[in-house]
Amino acid sequence: MASIDFGLDAVLPIQRLTKVDYRPGMTPQTNRIEVTLESMIESVDLAESIVMRICDAAGFGEEDSHKIGMSVREGVINAFHYGNRESRDKKIFLTVELDTEKMIVHVLDQGPGFVVEEVPDPLSEENLLRTSGRGIFLMRAFMDEFAVNCPPEGGAELVMAKRLPGGNGDMRKAREKES
Repeated sequence: MASIDFGLDAVLPIQRLTKVDYRPGMTPQTNRIEVTLESMIESVDLAESIVMRICDAAGFGEEDSHKIGMSVREGVINAFHYGNRESRDKKIFLTVELDTEKMIVHVLDQGPGFVVEEVPDPLSEENLLRTSGRGIFLMRAFMDEFAVNCPPEGGAELVMAKRLPGGNGDMRKAREKES
């Protein structure tokens, strides 16, 4: 198991970190990073830190970066708490893809999965004072696209996307900056 320091107070264990530039069906303008996180609360900060750095490289402004970061926090918290039931034997899989139009974030847990339509509406009168249950609401509000998939191998996969700022020109500039 490798460790990686993302500038947090502690170096956290990462089960697997893979950067894949191309795969079938992807264009040369697509970048992908896959991170396998431990089921521990500290993974929430790590996931947010990774995504915030990618947001910066992709040219997102402060407000959109905050919205994406908050969405990833909520997704990873839900994967840790509800999906994996805080079991250290289970993993959380974070994948971030950048193409010429948008940033796509996948958060996959190893839990039983769920039906998103069965999640109580946090704006309903009976749920207004509850201290939990707003994560999916926030992810939907902050991201341009949001879906929940239940893969055949189990778990719940959150798929969230945010359009890149200014179209693909900003992404080209960010890539040129890397070189």
